[in-house]
Amino acid sequence: QVQVVESGGGLVQPGGSLRLSCAASGFMSDTFAIAWFRQAPGKEREGVSCFSNSDGRLHYSDSVKGRFTISRDNAKNTVYLQMNSLKPEDTAVYYCAADPGGLGCSVDSSKYDYWGQGTQVTVSS
Repeated sequence: QVQVVESGGGLVQPGGSLRLSCAASGFMSDTFAIAWFRQAPGKEREGVSCFSNSDGRLHYSDSVKGRFTISRDNAKNTVYLQMNSLKPEDTAVYYCAADPGGLGCSVDSSKYDYWGQGTQVTVSS
């Protein structure tokens, strides 16, 4: 059974950094995709970044490109989202999602069957 658990959110000042963790387990093969989404109050859910384990592809939304980095630690079954130069508009609940068997990398939320509970990120002085 696939399980996805996020951690690492919190309060940070503008310009600061946070690292989110996504512990994803239960995959039956090495072909899967992991994505990070976020949703701010009153706004639609936004795809932030994704990683494809089958071919190593990465993707970042324009809003975070150059500031966020997605990476993995297979030994720990964990995918990280390093967030630097944070802005108040990055404030949102961040979700990790898994697509077992997914080829390539997508931030289309409909492709992801397993979701974590979300972790709050607040960027404020």
